[in-house]
Amino acid sequence: MKITTASNRMFSLLVLYDMQTLYFERALDKISDEDAHKRLDTKANHIAWLSGSLVQQRYEIANLLGYAEEQKAVELFKEGKGIQDNVKYPSLSQFLDDWKKISPILKDLLAKITDQKLDEKFEMMPGMSLTYYELITFIIYREANCIGQIALWRRLLGYDALRYDDM
Repeated sequence: MKITTASNRMFSLLVLYDMQTLYFERALDKISDEDAHKRLDTKANHIAWLSGSLVQQRYEIANLLGYAEEQKAVELFKEGKGIQDNVKYPSLSQFLDDWKKISPILKDLLAKITDQKLDEKFEMMPGMSLTYYELITFIIYREANCIGQIALWRRLLGYDALRYDDM
């Protein structure tokens, strides 16, 4: 698939974005909703939270770039909410549906972002300013990190390893 971008800086990030779009879907393959909530006697983020957090992140970046919709489980993740004990998170299929909805929309927004916009600073939180480029680079890194955590959970829960073939 050919990727066309308004800014040359976005090309490599969109290659990674496409890879992670596929790997996230593969990482959730065949995992039961029951297993997605297991923490194996740790305080680690479980698969359900990691999944919803990744979906939320894509929606939030799209919102920053002008898209107005939210994921179905927004209340569980907005404003940086961490994992909540004793909460039943939505099914992985719901997160996948939202992921499949937002991914092409966000990809299009990212492909159209200009160098001027990438260099623009905004206040991420009080006292912390970033450029859009810094934010997008960080979220691409974070996606890989979270997908890696889900891949580890797959193995810890007895599932087959994440497949990286057939890109």
